[in-house]
Amino acid sequence: QVRLVESGGGMVQPGGSLRLSCAASGLSSSRYAMSWYRQAPGKERERFARISITGDSTSYTDSVKGRFTISRDNAKNTVYLQMNSLKPEDTAVYYCNARGERVYWGQGTQVAVSS
Repeated sequence: QVRLVESGGGMVQPGGSLRLSCAASGLSSSRYAMSWYRQAPGKERERFARISITGDSTSYTDSVKGRFTISRDNAKNTVYLQMNSLKPEDTAVYYCNARGERVYWGQGTQVAVSS
């Protein structure tokens, strides 16, 4: 059974940092491109960060570029998201996504940025 489990979410003040993790089981993450999506209340789910299978290529939307960093450790079947300089508009449920022969989603982790 394939599972993607996100962790590391929580509440943080503006300007703070969080590090999310996505642990994959039941699949070899080294065969999948991995992405982070988020969905804010009343908005559509959006992809904002992606990393290639080998980890040598990453891409970000302008809204997070320079503040967020996606990385992966294929030996641990884990993808990370380092989030710095967090803003209230980063508040959302954050989802991990694996895309290869099939597509898999995690259950999401809540991130709330508020003073």
